[in-house]
Amino acid sequence: MTGSEPAADRSPGTEVWPLIHTERAALAADLADLSDDQWATPSLCTGLMVREVLAHLTAGASLTSVRWLAGVIRCRFDFDKQVAMRLAEQLGATPAETLERFRRVVPSRTKPPLPAVAMLGETIVHAEDIRRPLGLHRDYPTETVTRVAEYYQGSDLVVLAKGRIGDLQLVADDGPFKTGVGALVSGSTLALTMAMTGRAAYLDDLEGGGVELLRERCGTA
Repeated sequence: MTGSEPAADRSPGTEVWPLIHTERAALAADLADLSDDQWATPSLCTGLMVREVLAHLTAGASLTSVRWLAGVIRCRFDFDKQVAMRLAEQLGATPAETLERFRRVVPSRTKPPLPAVAMLGETIVHAEDIRRPLGLHRDYPTETVTRVAEYYQGSDLVVLAKGRIGDLQLVADDGPFKTGVGALVSGSTLALTMAMTGRAAYLDDLEGGGVELLRERCGTA
């Protein structure tokens, strides 16, 4: 461990930033040949199309703590308004420009006032918000997704996750992730992570007596 990077920003034996950069690069490659219709596909983020979610990722990788705070003040502490404003800044005039702007931030370490692991979570969750509706699949490294699952199970900082899985036991069937006590929810680490963040599309990938409670908490019961 270096003296400059907190333990919370590292996965076991691996810095978080290289994982973020790898996932950004993989997403950019997956989106290289999309048609205009595909760019306009509704994402798993309510009200946002695929292209807009990618612009949101670009915004997050371009926003320093100072600019984030300035935007919050400008938007009078309306955080949703700030997100929409920053997304619009990075959307560009065409899908090609949207993708090019994202490619430029692939190696970025710029971030708002969040731990780096939260940026890794944002990258993977929003990548799936894009990939799933497009029918695209990525085999994520188990260690990478496990690191994100471990972060979300103990945090409601960016999205409600910890609160959503209270009184449930989550167990991954493809890796070491396990958390909680109560009714069982099992499945892939990715599906558990996405369900923790409220993505109802992944609930059908899960099994166990706790799935219906989790479905209720995702607002789909």
